[in-house]
Amino acid sequence: MRTTVGIIGAGPAGLLLARLLHNAGIDSVVLESRDRAYVERRQRAGILEQGTADVLRAAGAGGRMDREGLRHDGIELRFDRRRHRVDFPALTGGRSVTVYAQTEVCKDLIALQLEDGGPLLFEAEALAVEGAESDRPRVRYRHEGVEDVLECDYVVGCDGFWGVARKAVPAGLSRTFERTYPFGWLGVLADVAPSHDELVYARHDRGFALLSMRSPSVSRLYLQVPEGTDAEAWSDEEIWAELERRLETDDDWTLRRGPVTQKSVTPMRSYVHEPMRHGRLFLAGDAAHIVPPTGAKGLNLAVGDVVTFARALTHRAETGSDELLDAYSATCLRRVWQAERFSYDMTTLLHRAPDATPFDDRLQVARLARIAGSRAAETDLAEAYTGFPIG
Repeated sequence: MRTTVGIIGAGPAGLLLARLLHNAGIDSVVLESRDRAYVERRQRAGILEQGTADVLRAAGAGGRMDREGLRHDGIELRFDRRRHRVDFPALTGGRSVTVYAQTEVCKDLIALQLEDGGPLLFEAEALAVEGAESDRPRVRYRHEGVEDVLECDYVVGCDGFWGVARKAVPAGLSRTFERTYPFGWLGVLADVAPSHDELVYARHDRGFALLSMRSPSVSRLYLQVPEGTDAEAWSDEEIWAELERRLETDDDWTLRRGPVTQKSVTPMRSYVHEPMRHGRLFLAGDAAHIVPPTGAKGLNLAVGDVVTFARALTHRAETGSDELLDAYSATCLRRVWQAERFSYDMTTLLHRAPDATPFDDRLQVARLARIAGSRAAETDLAEAYTGFPIG
């Protein structure tokens, strides 16, 4: 099989890239190792930056998002039993975020791809990327028990940290930057209406807590837990009781409880692979970078990567110039490192380290009080949360 762009991975990055290329008249093939049902139920991110929502609309994939997604104009910070709301539109010139789960983004993009896009092969395991330095790179893959080859002009690896794309970059040409945090997030889905109409980020002496949602009737909640925690070691009652402790305030706010339908623990790490390009192989999303979820940047960074690649390839098709393709890695990494910085800042602002001292605790409270009391500090947070410019 032959195509212009071989895309490895049918997460939101790979699927959106296929849609952007289709709209630009550039053919592609998407290879996904999992089946469709798995991709459409894989729980991941749920916060779309202003720029991500705008890209989905422009690509023709925003209709259901606009009907069912929840526009949020702020977040609430809690510390010392105090509540402070950060007003995004007032601080950013009108920008906001949208709560719309990654599962739903994938469903929308899959439906569009199968309706009028190029080939999308599920249960097609990419085995290797070959010839990245040539003008005819190849992806070896296995589909329906048979090995085959996808010949391309370009390969884009949207296959995550453990995929084959990143491994195809020679070790001698790679630099990696990494930080692992000594805690994780115990996340639960619960069939209960959210207890607040916007996300709540809470700093507490017992650890961080986050009140989020997936819909008007489904809550998504998180607790900071020690690294390596087994989700099943926490009973539902223990989870609700701990959430109530960490989210407590001095007013009459209460936490709504409901049936817990899912539990999992997410490890916390930061990772960047440089460069994000080798020959005609381009890395995007988790194949190139990972952020702790505190800043809600993972999915949004992946969108920025594929928008940058699609613009660069469209520019080449229109002008014959490789200028933007050659700048792909540097262009993406500027945004990546700003997102890494913000995610690190949010993580260290709100989580209590296992070896934290009273001095560290006071610094955290002082940093939060600065945000609550300074429009400049508050604006910096709001601008970063709603999204850095793409490209």
